[in-house]
Amino acid sequence: MATIVFDLDGTLADTSGDLIAAANAVLSGLGNAGLLCFQQDRETAFHGGRAMLTLGYQRLGLDPDSDTRNVHYDALLNAYGAAMDVHTQLFPGVEASLDRLLAAGHRLAVCTNKMSGHAETLLGLLGIADRFGAVVGADTLPVRKPDPAPYVEAVARAGGTGQPSLLIGDTDTDLKTARAAGVPCVLVTFGPAGERVGALEPDALLNHYDALPDLVGRLLSVKAER
Repeated sequence: MATIVFDLDGTLADTSGDLIAAANAVLSGLGNAGLLCFQQDRETAFHGGRAMLTLGYQRLGLDPDSDTRNVHYDALLNAYGAAMDVHTQLFPGVEASLDRLLAAGHRLAVCTNKMSGHAETLLGLLGIADRFGAVVGADTLPVRKPDPAPYVEAVARAGGTGQPSLLIGDTDTDLKTARAAGVPCVLVTFGPAGERVGALEPDALLNHYDALPDLVGRLLSVKAER
């Protein structure tokens, strides 16, 4: 048995539509509605609110001061919190895969750079909050991924300290977190970077959630043999 820790945005669910909509709501106040594009800017969305705002500023030729940036960021968080499940959907096979992992005796947790309140609310709206023994967000500790401390905290809060664990994610941030924590990392190929995550050389790639329970078993077996 092990503790399986999941990233949220781009890993469990495609949240890009609602993230970009929130950023556009803020940027529209600068006189440009629809500045960010759902398809073109999907990958930027998964790097967080500040990354989306920075891209918008660049397209407008603006360089706001830090106070203005903070005001816009707070406004983005509020806009997102008010409408976070309009476009967001779980990736295919998530619920069945989580249930299979739980039936096998594994503990599950979420470790995300999303604000913890937003993460917990979204998991509830998506109907999967009850599968996870812990949710650690960007504001849970003084540091966030790729620092390994949030990952370690997620494992501990799920009751998995002393057990094997591994991280399921979608970006180099997740890979760096896993490497810093000394645990295996699986990167999904259906996230914003697609097949390009293979170039990061994670311990394994996940093409569909149906394959995750067996993949976890293989990774744990390999780790046990070392």
